[in-house]
Amino acid sequence: MKSLSSLSLLFVAAALSLQAQTPSVKKSPLLTAAPPSTVGVSSERLARIDAMLQESVAEGQIPGVVALVARNGKIVYHKAYGNADTEAGRKQQTDDIFRIASQTKAITATAVMILWEEGKFQLDDPISKYIPEFKNPQVLQSFRYDDTSYTTRPANKEITIRHLLTHTSGLGYSMIDGDERMKMIYQKADATDIFVTEEVRIGDLVKKLAKLPLHHDPGERYTYSLGLDVLGYLIEIVSGMPFDRFLRERLFDPLGMDDTWFYLPDGKADRLVTVQQKVDGQWQKLPYTFYDPDYPIKGARTFFAGGAGLSSTAKDYATFLQMYLNGGELNGVRILSRTTIATIMANQTGNLFGGEAEDYGLAFGMLTARGVAKGGLGGEGTFVWGGYFNTQYFADPSEGVIGILMKQTQGPTNDQTSWKFRQMVGASIDD
Repeated sequence: MKSLSSLSLLFVAAALSLQAQTPSVKKSPLLTAAPPSTVGVSSERLARIDAMLQESVAEGQIPGVVALVARNGKIVYHKAYGNADTEAGRKQQTDDIFRIASQTKAITATAVMILWEEGKFQLDDPISKYIPEFKNPQVLQSFRYDDTSYTTRPANKEITIRHLLTHTSGLGYSMIDGDERMKMIYQKADATDIFVTEEVRIGDLVKKLAKLPLHHDPGERYTYSLGLDVLGYLIEIVSGMPFDRFLRERLFDPLGMDDTWFYLPDGKADRLVTVQQKVDGQWQKLPYTFYDPDYPIKGARTFFAGGAGLSSTAKDYATFLQMYLNGGELNGVRILSRTTIATIMANQTGNLFGGEAEDYGLAFGMLTARGVAKGGLGGEGTFVWGGYFNTQYFADPSEGVIGILMKQTQGPTNDQTSWKFRQMVGASIDD
């Protein structure tokens, strides 16, 4: 008969195994470099991207850039141009780390769906079931600019987890909200939304948000919002661990994403790219504005913003996207089922987002057949997003193609690289 202590250890081991990502019968290889011709990509046409990016740096459209192209699980292009810090004279390197801002949202949504697959909640559960402060939401009705006072009315329904994933909750943003009234309300409430170096926790922000009025009734419009930050806190509540630790154990470590962090370890800080702006024709470090440009290498390291807080490399983010192209698996580790991926990539918002060219799923924009007809955007189902500091990605399931462009700029730049890169990557397919 086993001892009580042995049985206890078995129960603990079983509990831990239930919290780990599962092995898969499928085993796709990790992303590795290969000659373009081996996966049906033209080297000569990729060289056009070389020329375009070099010209963009030379003309001062951007100070520097890292570009990556992968097809069928093979990296066929991964290069760096220009300067990571012009004033310091530091050249851009392919393994440099960038603030990916809103590209964090897809990672947070993935974490939500990991827990959803475990039966922890349903997508149409009201968020108040887990965060009671959101019970009985209110919608903004009138607003006085002279003193920022306002009136509200009861919302016609509760906010659900699906609403938060799809930016249809009615929540807004603080500094980048399109409605000046909401910006003023959020800022007065100190509803911090990005790059905090003070000792703040995501739960502090979320509980403030729950007291603020909504743009509109939940589910009735698409309004870009802090919904994914709320879901970062939901993950903490449901998983019982800090959000950064959940991502490390359940996503980043299994995928080998060793350069993706909320706050960079000391040994990686020198690879962080400087956010630059153009002043009198010269690239300079962005000064302190409504956020600290030295995030994420200093501060209290307590704020894990699910909507915008991560930093990463081009290869790490390509690894994350490759897992999606593989149907939820990489290197024999099953992150999500392909059936879950199908739900994530389904149109979740009807006609509320993007018109006829794009649909919106669970934290991704997806190209429709009408979008394909526009040209230069990819095949049907191509999923995309970008980040506040001028980072972009796209992944085309129909062609097995990933394109990532990493920059760190703010302000007017006349930067044309995003559309040119995406168009030229598609034109490089040669099979």
